[in-house]
Amino acid sequence: MEEVTEARRKGLPFNSPLETGIRSVGVLVALYPKAFDLQRMVAFDYLVVHSADVGGPDSLHPDLPLRSAELLVRRELVERGLHLMMSRKLVDRMAEKTGILYRAGEMADVFLSTLTSEYMTLLQLRAQWVAETLGDMGDDEFRTLMRENFDKWVEQFHVIEKSSAGSVS
Repeated sequence: MEEVTEARRKGLPFNSPLETGIRSVGVLVALYPKAFDLQRMVAFDYLVVHSADVGGPDSLHPDLPLRSAELLVRRELVERGLHLMMSRKLVDRMAEKTGILYRAGEMADVFLSTLTSEYMTLLQLRAQWVAETLGDMGDDEFRTLMRENFDKWVEQFHVIEKSSAGSVS
């Protein structure tokens, strides 16, 4: 925990708009030329970070208890990250009949190729997994997948909540 606190003091981008924006760019590059709405981008961001939750590769971030609550606070962060990446021409926003959609910008792939850390390699592998596994799912099928898993995550939350309540004297 001290390492995370220290990283935040030093200004490292842990769960900042920069980090979520870079993850969004990674997902959109893997899905190019497809475009997705904010809700799907929020779900993709969660699934890239916690891919093992839905039977994918090892999760990018540690499996912390109560992580399902992240879905509730992630929307604003992902939206801010998308706007940051749009300001750098890495994400394009389009108004369609179905709503606002986001797609990888012209320079997104080039930008990602300049980032060479181990985290970026793992991120790009998970983004590719999301693209191959979930990118072609229709809205109804995707909602069903998320609902089923969200119910499982909420159930896990209740188990943890009950065990914590039982240990208080």
